[in-house]
Amino acid sequence: MQTVYQLNADDLNEDFLEGLKTTFKHKEIEIVVYERDETAYLLATPANRSRLLEAIADVEQDRNIVVPDQDQFQ
Repeated sequence: MQTVYQLNADDLNEDFLEGLKTTFKHKEIEIVVYERDETAYLLATPANRSRLLEAIADVEQDRNIVVPDQDQFQ
């Protein structure tokens, strides 16, 4: 069995460990930890990649920029 957990390191606690122990009771397990690259995740699908690259191009060419009314932030 394989299970992937994606969480922030700050969320690791005894409950998480107990859940692992319950899920894999009496089994040998391997724990691999790596830092997720959010950019790679967001660029993984063609639709997301296209949209993000288009947004980057828009910012670089100063087009389609939406500036909210600044009065509401004061």
